[in-house]
Amino acid sequence: SQASAFSAARCTHSLPLNSGAPRSDHLSIFAPRKITSSFLGSPLTATSPSVSVSSSHRRSAILAVSEVVKEKKTKSSVSNSLSNLLITKEEGLVLYEDMVLGRSFEDMCAQMYYRGKMFGFVHLYNGQEAVSTGFIKLLKKEDSVVSTYRDHVHALSKGVPARQVMSELFGKTTGCCRGQGGSMHMFSKEHNVLGGFAFIGEGIPVATGAAFSSKYRREVLKQADCDHVTLAFFGDGTCNNGQFFECLNMAALWKLPIIFVVENNLWAIGMSHIRATSDPEIWKKGPAFGMPGFHVDGMDVLKVREIAKEAVDRARSGEGPTLVECETYRFRGHSLADPDELRDPAEKAKYAARDPIAALKRYLFENNLASEAELKAIDKKIDEVVEEAVEFADKSPLPPRSQLLENVFADPKGFGIGPDGKYRCEDPKFTEGTAHV
Repeated sequence: SQASAFSAARCTHSLPLNSGAPRSDHLSIFAPRKITSSFLGSPLTATSPSVSVSSSHRRSAILAVSEVVKEKKTKSSVSNSLSNLLITKEEGLVLYEDMVLGRSFEDMCAQMYYRGKMFGFVHLYNGQEAVSTGFIKLLKKEDSVVSTYRDHVHALSKGVPARQVMSELFGKTTGCCRGQGGSMHMFSKEHNVLGGFAFIGEGIPVATGAAFSSKYRREVLKQADCDHVTLAFFGDGTCNNGQFFECLNMAALWKLPIIFVVENNLWAIGMSHIRATSDPEIWKKGPAFGMPGFHVDGMDVLKVREIAKEAVDRARSGEGPTLVECETYRFRGHSLADPDELRDPAEKAKYAARDPIAALKRYLFENNLASEAELKAIDKKIDEVVEEAVEFADKSPLPPRSQLLENVFADPKGFGIGPDGKYRCEDPKFTEGTAHV
């Protein structure tokens, strides 16, 4: 049979996030157990492997987060205090606003792409908002985020203004990279968004370096207040690449303050995850390198947030890295150029019915945390923000020709600047003989 499989609706337990006295809600991972579930959309029956380790290295497992959610939900009632709720009203509204911003922004991107306002490849995030919001809204401004080619929403969640992201997509000079990054390369020094990366796996070493920098500043330079953590986002296809394994090893060896967040949307372009990976349970690669590994329902922002809290706290307190596999689903094709004909319509419909924004909305209503009017006001606000971002981007100027060679060379005088101190591309003869190209 396939590797042991756990339900998409629960968080797979592995090594504990917090060491110390045993907790009553811990489950044993040492005895084989029979499990029937529907991991990755397929009903599978498998036996979880028994784990043999020396007594000095035995660790108990943490209860599945989704079970904690169920427990709290059962206990909470209208007459009960709000202490059993997973979020406060203020937190709920922040999460809802961020997820709606991500969805509305991406829907607008699709419109603008088909109108010819954007060029190249544009990969949208629709359906995966619970992952970005669940993790990033727990961070401080000083914490870093490293993304992939599906990076617009990560940048928005981290606080990069929508008008800057939209302008970048339009290739305008007011974009967060002055129009030179485009869809797949969002970067903001101010907000510690260290880049989107077009090639899979590229960003993981950058994120590992950022986490090393935080540890170095704290432990070597004695900057006691430097407790910054780094999030590295990447997809399921990346987890078969060398950088992933190398960086898991380094992060575990040096106990770096980093969380490796796998956004497993089940498809690498048109290749199903379970056809491309010998063991589809990515979370198990964490314990193999000596760090906790978790599988969580990436369509539920509250479950993601519960795991994210512990992983971030763990990194911030110096306990080292965590690998979190968030099982999610993209509602659109791989990119806007993808006709999306390879995925089963029934599979798409199944995940569309589990829309993370609709799920959060239900939770807010069921627990009296928000009214219809409050959420409609947020929807209206976001519509205005996105419309304004498009207007701003459309009116913004294109980069001048002189910007072409900026930030290309460490020493631009070696090529980009002439003896007179001006950029060579400003010389009318600079393109002489190449006008026909």
